[in-house]
Amino acid sequence: MSKLLPPYLAIVATMMALDLAWIGGIARPLYNRGIGHLMAERPNFVAAVAFYLLFAAGLMAFVVLPRPAGDWRMAAAWGALFGFMTYMTYDLTNLATLRGWPLGLSFIDTAWGCFATGLAATVGRVVADKVG
Repeated sequence: MSKLLPPYLAIVATMMALDLAWIGGIARPLYNRGIGHLMAERPNFVAAVAFYLLFAAGLMAFVVLPRPAGDWRMAAAWGALFGFMTYMTYDLTNLATLRGWPLGLSFIDTAWGCFATGLAATVGRVVADKVG
């Protein structure tokens, strides 16, 4: 258990830091233009923390732990695929159920998910190798 905690926490921290930079700064104008009418004035931090904790658990279980030690490249590739599947699920659901959800934003959001999740999986695998 003690060997699982550092890579798990590294994934949580990586995803939170990346999303803070992305949603809080870089892509904020895109989200405001596309879905500003849907966005809350203040984020629901309980829901956000729950997402990061659960997402990191999934990334550990399905990507990081199945990769052999030292295989950070495959962790990155499978992490990007995990990001594609999870973010595309979110975006396609929104396209199917929300009036006015912008298609272009779905592509951008999914690309972001591939990048961020691939990087987080890489960080998780590298940290697992260091503590393992």
